[in-house]
Formats: sequence, C-alpha cells, structure tokens
Amino acid sequence: MSDRIDPPIDDGLAAFPHADRIRKVSTAAPFRWLLAGWQDFRRAKPLALLYGGLFAGISLAITAGLALLDQGHLIAPMWGGFFIVGPALTIGMYQVSRQLECGETPTLGATLMAWRRNGYHVMTAGAVLMLFMMIWVRIAVIVFALTFPYVSLTFRAMVEQTLFTPEGWGFLALGTAVGGVFAAFAFTAGAISLPAMLDRRIDIFSAVTLSAVAVFRNAKPMMIWAAVIVTVVAAGMATFYIGLVVALPLIGFASWHAYRDLYVRDPDPLATPTKPRPDPRDKWNGESADRL
Repeated sequence: MSDRIDPPIDDGLAAFPHADRIRKVSTAAPFRWLLAGWQDFRRAKPLALLYGGLFAGISLAITAGLALLDQGHLIAPMWGGFFIVGPALTIGMYQVSRQLECGETPTLGATLMAWRRNGYHVMTAGAVLMLFMMIWVRIAVIVFALTFPYVSLTFRAMVEQTLFTPEGWGFLALGTAVGGVFAAFAFTAGAISLPAMLDRRIDIFSAVTLSAVAVFRNAKPMMIWAAVIVTVVAAGMATFYIGLVVALPLIGFASWHAYRDLYVRDPDPLATPTKPRPDPRDKWNGESADRL
C-alpha cells in the first residue's frame, strides 16, 4: 500500500493531531480490506486457524461455564461484549499481516507476543476495552431486571420473555439502542487504534485520536466496515463458535489492511523503507516500524 500523503482535506478535522495522516477512502474500501484479509488468511492458514481455534475454544468454554454455573443470563450480553473487545483479541493477526507485508514468515511466537511491541499501551487499551465490556454487561442485566422484575435471570427465561412478549420487544429496542451507543463509541475508538499502536508504538491517546479522525472523515465507508465486521463475526458465533475459527483471524487481517489504507505512515513516501528499521527493543522479531 502506498504511503503517499493526500492533499489537505477541509472537513473540520485538520486541528486534530496527525489528522493530515488520515486518508479519505471510497465506500468500496471495506470490501477491498476484506479481500486483502482473505489473501493473508490463505497465506498464513495454519497459523490463522490455530489462532482462531484458540479463541473459539475459549468462547465456547466461557459459554458452557456460564450455563453450568446457572449464569445463563450473562450469555447474551457477553455476545455483545465480544464485539467491544474484538480489536484486542485480533492483535496477533495484525502482527501476521505486518510480517507478510514486510516479506517475513510469520511465527507463532511473534503472533502470541505481538502485544510486547508496545506492551504498556496495548495492555492499557485491552484493560479499557474489558472495563467497557463489563459496564455493558452490567447495564444489560440491570435493564432486563427492571423490565422483567418477576422473571428469573436464566438464559431460557430471557429468550422466552424477550422474543415472545410485547414487553420483550420493547426491551430489545431499548437494549439495541443502548448497545448501539456502546458499539459506536468502541468502534470509533478502536477501528485502527490497536494496529497503529502495534505498528508505530504510539500511545493510546494518539492512537484513539487517529481512529476517531479516520471514522469521522470516512463516515460512510466506516459504517459499511462496521456492518461487515458484525455480519462476519455474528455468522461465526451463530455456528456455536465454530465459524470464529475463520471469522476472527479474517477480520483481524482485514483490520490491518484498513489501517494501512487509512493511515499514511510518513509524509515523505521515500522515507519509509520496504522493511521497518531494526529496533533493539524488539526482542520478538527483530524488526520495528518508525514512530510517528
């Protein structure tokens, strides 16, 4: 992908830090990212399947554990929370795409330890996303309890009350509205922030700013991209998590290409080498990208 900077864009976002580094893309871009992600998936299939299988297994174990502990009322909110923490779960796939782009051979060690490239800020981002998910889960349970004060908090009761009663339809509308606010905020902050933190080793505040500018500058393409993410991941979850084996790494790869398409690494295209310059602090793969 070219790192040639585009002419200044007069959209009211120029005052934000590094706003000149964010490109404006077309509504076809999300499908281009998905195709590029699929190509990366095919090039690193064993590693991608292993990574996706790991998190699919963890998701299945959590769901089974909640059911066995009679905490089934948390299952549906946890599904929604999965979309909030998704960017943190796919950080290993960003590293795989980064290595493929540099002409390197991805390894399991580099994939699992990708977060070490910018450990403090990546861990901070992960903690914030986890906290955000926990708040969402708690709010969802409280809204259900207030809507149905005399219904037991079991998964079966929740399904019966929310899908087959007028009160349940109102609850779904309210829950969708509240969840939509959480999802929109999480997507705006996380669309390209974690790939940027991994690639450029920037702090979480700069990364979130970059992500927000990218989303607001490309509102329609990013809305399409959000819909693509929800569709692919929801399809994976609907197959008892089996589909996540493919869906999760695919979205991770595609998200890396979204970042590379939206963000200009350096205003001088001749200043960015084919491979990132070595950084002695990078003990896991011996390569590093330039900072901002």
